[in-house]
Amino acid sequence: MDLDSLPVKNGFRMRGEAVTRLETLVDAAFAFALSMLVISVGTLPKDVPELFLALHRLPTFAACFLIVVVFWLAHNRWSRRYGLDDAKTTGLSLALVFTVLVFVFPLRIVMSGGMNSMTGGWVPSEMLVRGMEDLQGCFIVYGAGFCVLSAIIVQLNRIALKRGSELGLDAYEVLCTEEEIGAFRNLVLVGIASSTLAFFLRHSEVRALAGLPGFLYGTLGFTQTWHHRRAGARRRALVESGAVVRGGRVLTRGDID
Repeated sequence: MDLDSLPVKNGFRMRGEAVTRLETLVDAAFAFALSMLVISVGTLPKDVPELFLALHRLPTFAACFLIVVVFWLAHNRWSRRYGLDDAKTTGLSLALVFTVLVFVFPLRIVMSGGMNSMTGGWVPSEMLVRGMEDLQGCFIVYGAGFCVLSAIIVQLNRIALKRGSELGLDAYEVLCTEEEIGAFRNLVLVGIASSTLAFFLRHSEVRALAGLPGFLYGTLGFTQTWHHRRAGARRRALVESGAVVRGGRVLTRGDID
């Protein structure tokens, strides 16, 4: 592979520009998963009041859409960066497909319940939750799916990192890969923490704690921002040191921005 002839995006050389049949399957599966999140399922609204009622589900759809797209973008980014296509990565990609198709149901249930609570009932809930045990059960199932999806992305990038010599990854690309692993490892840890907390709250009578497993995911806004800023500073310092040379030319800030 002639690395110098590869297209570059944000300083990373794209080794997987050719779209494989597996990537097509993954893309189709994610598209199908998104189709199961549409604001009106099964039948079209029959009149204007039903249309407005269906539109009340728009916040739920938007939140679910964004979460599913995070994992699709992560797999797409991995495919473009490394172009790996072997038994291990194929198995992991198929596991991602399977999990996301199952994950959409607890995702929609949890998001609709959260939106219903935050909007005082304006956004309809997709499931009748009869008590604390039902609610925490939803959080446990959601957290399990969230962890599995995140762990698959972590493992795909770990495989790429282990094969760094074979792929010709330079120091800058190694840092980018480590940043991706760290970001999704944070998602795994929060998912585990949320599911564990939900497990211990199943029989709690303190209603004020009911939504706590869900609020834990809100911490990702802070942890991910800190993680990416720290990783970005490391990458910029590496480039400014002049330590990354490609094709006889030193990589500069202009190449990565």
